[in-house]
Amino acid sequence: MSIKKQTNFALLVHTCDRYQFLYQGFAAFFNKYWDFEVPCNYYFATEELDIYIEGFENIKSGKGPWADRLAKLLRGQIREKYIIYFQEDMWLNKAIDKSFFEGIFKLIEANDWKQVKLTSSDVYKTRPTDFEVEGFTVALVDNQRSGYLMSHQVTIWERDFLLAQLLPGEHPWRNERKGTGRLKKLDPKIYQVDYFEENGQPPINNNTELKARSAYNTVSENSTLNARVLPYIQELKSIPGQTDYAMLLQKHYDKQLTHDGKAKPRKTDPIKRIKNWLLGK
Repeated sequence: MSIKKQTNFALLVHTCDRYQFLYQGFAAFFNKYWDFEVPCNYYFATEELDIYIEGFENIKSGKGPWADRLAKLLRGQIREKYIIYFQEDMWLNKAIDKSFFEGIFKLIEANDWKQVKLTSSDVYKTRPTDFEVEGFTVALVDNQRSGYLMSHQVTIWERDFLLAQLLPGEHPWRNERKGTGRLKKLDPKIYQVDYFEENGQPPINNNTELKARSAYNTVSENSTLNARVLPYIQELKSIPGQTDYAMLLQKHYDKQLTHDGKAKPRKTDPIKRIKNWLLGK
């Protein structure tokens, strides 16, 4: 268990138990590239599993729809005012800078910001503000011209504001889609910084003296590993104690097994599925 800090910030890794297969890889690269001196508390949220991840406190949401599980964590077990949101398939591959997080934390608290996106994407249309952190421009998102105002990429959220975006029963895809529509109507101030390079995305802002960005890749797609996992597998093969896990990752990738070890469901024509159902097949 991590030692609790006196801080208003928490880093939450929000997972589901079916994706337990990814935890070891997430932990290996998070612990390699993250600086645990960043002043926040660290939570790794499973549903019912008891797990140990170095540096994290394991908290549990219980079973249920995605939004319900996240809301339960935010209401009952995470008391910090601000949340850095991660998921278990986001594997770091470049070091983070503690000074950046110290700087952005100060700005968030001083200005009562509710949402600061830390990744870049061309779906965001932004304009610069007068704020910057370690050479990174803090940009304001044009809500009406931008997509995915509600997204599950790495973002710093004010906890109560995030809770307000979670409708009971929503699965993650519906939450992103419907939540974006709700935020367009609400039209809050949403900020964005080019800090994390997600899946190779370039910066979208005019940053003054851009220092090294951190980066991560999402290695999961439709419950199976995608090709972005391959460099991680190669690295894990050379790390003592990780070879067996690397070989298992390779097997899952080669055979396109789901994260719980099952064969990937074959896509079938929807009309054919209906005919088969009517015929009792």
